Amino acid sequence: MAFALDPSRGSILGLLVQAPSLRERIDQGGLVGYVILVVGAIGMLLILERMVYLWTVGRKVQAQVKSDQISTDNPLGRVLAVYQDNKSVDVETLELKLDEAIMKEMPPLERFLTLIKIISAVAPLLGLLGTVTGMIQTFQAMTLFGTGDPKLMAGGISQALVTTVLGLVVALPTLFLHSVVAGWSKRIVHTLEEQSAGIIAVHAEQEQKGA
Repeated sequence: MAFALDPSRGSILGLLVQAPSLRERIDQGGLVGYVILVVGAIGMLLILERMVYLWTVGRKVQAQVKSDQISTDNPLGRVLAVYQDNKSVDVETLELKLDEAIMKEMPPLERFLTLIKIISAVAPLLGLLGTVTGMIQTFQAMTLFGTGDPKLMAGGISQALVTTVLGLVVALPTLFLHSVVAGWSKRIVHTLEEQSAGIIAVHAEQEQKGA
């Protein structure tokens, strides 16, 4: 039968018992730590909304590329509808009309992307703010009580570093997921520009044949 032997006569077990839980470590971050978590939660909700929206729009755009029927429930369909309404104009005017239509579609596709990027940059800065604040409190305690108690210093430094960890935990996935949703948005915009360029080329060719 297996059993555990503690050569330190309970010292290691005592340290394990005293080790803070995850909730206690988060509590050590104080107000700044909770602010970081709230900011991170907001960032994740925005990323989730962008993922659902861009995935849905992307599927509709790809379906429109393969379809001969124009549907205005997607950005590409609305751009094609502009072309249908302006078939009789010259190439330069048509190009301007299509560029305007694409510009109108870009704000919904790029919504919240800047805010998500800001959150990924602000989170580690908030962590640094919490670290600096915690270190100031530690030095103030050392000024009042001296350096005779190593546990007081270690506890204060540990508390100060918790906010740095929380900031990095929020920033890393937020930055990665921002690059993902930004890539999805750029892919849709690229499809719109590609289809617009093809329409303009065909229109120019037809105009030359008509001349």
